[in-house]
Formats: sequence, structure tokens, C-alpha cells
Amino acid sequence: MVRIRNLHFGYSRRVPLFQNLNLALDRGHIYGLLGKNGAGKTTLLKNMVGLAFPLAGTCLIDDQPAAERRPMVLEDLFFLPEEVQLPALTAEQFVAHTAGFYPRFNAEQLYEYLRGLEVPLGAKLNKFSHGQQKKFMIAFALATNTGLLVLDEPTNGLDIPSKVQFRKILASALSEERCMIISTHQVRDLESLIDTVVVVHNREIVLNEEIDQLAERLAFVTGAAAEAPGAFYTGMSVRGPVAIRPNETGAYSRVDLEFLFNALTTESSAALHTYLNQSRHEPAQ
Repeated sequence: MVRIRNLHFGYSRRVPLFQNLNLALDRGHIYGLLGKNGAGKTTLLKNMVGLAFPLAGTCLIDDQPAAERRPMVLEDLFFLPEEVQLPALTAEQFVAHTAGFYPRFNAEQLYEYLRGLEVPLGAKLNKFSHGQQKKFMIAFALATNTGLLVLDEPTNGLDIPSKVQFRKILASALSEERCMIISTHQVRDLESLIDTVVVVHNREIVLNEEIDQLAERLAFVTGAAAEAPGAFYTGMSVRGPVAIRPNETGAYSRVDLEFLFNALTTESSAALHTYLNQSRHEPAQ
């Protein structure tokens, strides 16, 4: 679906943000894009959808250049930025003005999502709170039924009950024909939702792996086992010592995304990167 090859990008040619970046994203997955503040998550998303332009390399959506913004691409793409500002229209008026750009838009789904997110109808959208505007646009984005759905920090501005409902409706909207990409710095909000994690760090993609594969390769251990030698990364939590180790038993290990992200973005993570890269390229037994 999305293919980024040898991407070079910077707002100044003298200060590159990405160098030789490569990434492949496929339908049927919910990707979580993680990175430190300033790592370029939003910029990467904008390159994906054709709102920023590479200095070199390519960003393709179904083999079409994203930067050319062709109608056949745009009608199957929805990008929801972190900040939204809605016009002085009711929900019905907004749908009448906008839904026609998306051939698979489903109004019945929209109103079902709005009920689930407890978004009131009838009022002008610009009078909504920031959180209510965000929920309306999340519902609209899902109801477009585009093949590519890109959400930048969608849980910012949502209260805890809304975050729970957001995860439910997003999971229900995934299909084999859809690719969803969610950028966030609130890792805990997505742990139960995403099936593949992508980490951008130091101008490159350092991880693009399915959660189940990570659970097979890595063991997240606590207590005395965390203090044994041979761990890739160790730290402390409310449960005491925590460590990431090779999964030598093959038993399923719950992936702690926040802990893994911290491990991958520290200076001492070389051994973990090497292990994951080796495992990824080993032939199946």
C-alpha cells in the first residue's frame, strides 16, 4: 500500500530530518508510529500523504506518487492532523459538503460512531470543544472507508472514556482492505489496538515489526529474572526491575511497548537492534 524508498527530507537542505529512509506498510494492519518529540513523526506522515515533498527518494501509495495528489489516490486516503478546526456547519451540512469526495463514505456508520463517542448533533461544529471536534473528525475519518487512514495524535484531547471508545471503534473498522497508521507519543493509549509497531529514531526507521513477532523473539521479565546477565535492556517500574531478554523458551511474552520504545531509543540499544535485525532475516525453520 505505502512504499517509501530512500527518502531524503529536510526543511533545509543543510539540516536533513530523514536520510535514506525506507518503509513498507500494507493493508490489513493497524500501525503505531512511535518516536520522540522532534523525531519527525508528523513530517513522515505528511510525506506519506503528499503534503510534504522529498528532496530525494519516493513515497508511493498503491504505486502512485503521493506528492502528485491524484484524485484516484485522494479518494482512497484520509489524513487527520493533530489539530483540527471545524467550520460553522452542523454535522449534516459538513457531510453534505465533504462526503462526496469519498466514494465509500457511509453516513449510517458516521452517526453510529458519533453516538458511540457521545458527540451531540444539531449544533455548529465550530462551537464544540476541542475534544468533541476531534471525536467528530475521528468518526468522519472512519466513515469514509478509505483504504489508507492516517491519524496524527488522535487521542490528544480525549478523556479516558473517549479513548476506550476510540480503541473499540477503530478496531471494529479495520478490514483486510484497509491500512491504518496512528502516530502517538502516548504509547499506553495504543497498546491494545495496534498490531504492528514502527519506531522512528535518529533519522531512520529502527523498527517495523508485528507485535506477535516481537512477543516470540523477546521476553519481558520482572523481578529476579530481570537482574540476570544477558539482558538487552534493564530498567525499573512500579513492579521492580524489568528487562528485555532473548526469548529462549519460545513462550509468549506480553510486549511492553513503552519499555521497548525506551530501549530502542537509548544509546545502549545496539545489541537489541542487532538481534532484531538478525531474527528478521533468518530463514524459517
